[in-house]
Amino acid sequence: MKMINLDEIKIIYRGNISINEPMNKHTSLRIGGPVDYYFEPLDKEDASNIISYLQKQNFPFIAMGKGTNLLVHDDGFRGAVVNLENSLKQIQVNNPYVCTDAGVSLIRFVDFCIQQGFKGVEMLAGIPGTVGGAIVMNAGAFGGEISNYLVDAEILRDGNKKILTKDDIGFSYRHSSFSTNDVVLSARFKLENGDKEELMKIRNELILKRNRKHPINYPNCGSVFKNPQGIPAARLIEDVGLKGTLRGKAQISEKHGNFIINLGGATANDVMSLIQLIRDKVKEKYEITLELEVRLLGFPVNNFNRVAS
Repeated sequence: MKMINLDEIKIIYRGNISINEPMNKHTSLRIGGPVDYYFEPLDKEDASNIISYLQKQNFPFIAMGKGTNLLVHDDGFRGAVVNLENSLKQIQVNNPYVCTDAGVSLIRFVDFCIQQGFKGVEMLAGIPGTVGGAIVMNAGAFGGEISNYLVDAEILRDGNKKILTKDDIGFSYRHSSFSTNDVVLSARFKLENGDKEELMKIRNELILKRNRKHPINYPNCGSVFKNPQGIPAARLIEDVGLKGTLRGKAQISEKHGNFIINLGGATANDVMSLIQLIRDKVKEKYEITLELEVRLLGFPVNNFNRVAS
C-alpha cells in the first residue's frame, strides 16, 4: 500500500482526513469496503490543494460528490477519495453566465436556473449527483445533455488549474474526454431565457415521471448501462427476462430493468454477478455488448469499461 505523508498534508490542507473509511457510508448503493484515505476539504482552496498534491505525487485517487454513480469493491480501494460535495458549493449568475462549483447538486443547479428564469437544464430535474460528475459523464435525459449549454470548465490536471472550453473537452453520448485524474472544479453555462412557471411545471412533471419509473425506495446507483445505439438498455434487459433476478441481496429491479437495487446487505460481488449476467444474456441474444454507465472503484482493470483504479 502506498502511503501519504500526513505531516506534509497538514501544511497545505485544513479539512478532515479519515483513515480506512468504509465507502458503504458514502455511496447511494450503500456498498463498498474501506478506502485508505478519505478527504473532506473545507473549501475550494482546500480541495485544490489536496487534489494538486495527490496529482503531483501520482497517488491513486478519485474525486467524488454524492457517490450516486459508483460501485466500490468489497475490499475497498487502495488509494484516496476526495469528497467535493461540501467544499465546492457556490453558484451565482454572472451575466450572461450561470457560474457553478462542481460540488453543487444537480437538483440545486436545476432549481437555481429555473428561479433565475433560465431554461435548458430542466431535463436534468430529479437526477441525483453533482454538476461536476454530470459534466464528466455528460449526463442527460429526454434528448438533452448537460454539455449542450456548457461554455467552459475549470479543472485540475497534473496539479495545475486549466480552463477548457466545451470544444476542448469533447463530448459524446454519456462521455467526455477528461482523463481519469482530471478533476472539474467549476463550470460556466450560458442558458436561454424562459418562463419560470412553465419551467417549474416541466421540472415537477419530470420528477414525478422518474419517481414512477425508478425504484427510489431502495439503494441504487442509477442506470447501470448506457443505452446502446439508441435502444433503451432497460428494454433489452427486460426482453431477455432478467427483471427481478437475484444474486445474494442484490436484485435487477422489477420496476426498471437498468437498475440494480440493494435489498439490504448486498455486496459488490452480488452486483457484479448481475452485471456479468446481464451482459452475457444481452450479448447472446442481440449481439450487443452493453457498456457500463456506473463507475467502478477498486476493481482490477478487465473487460469492463469506466474502471477507476
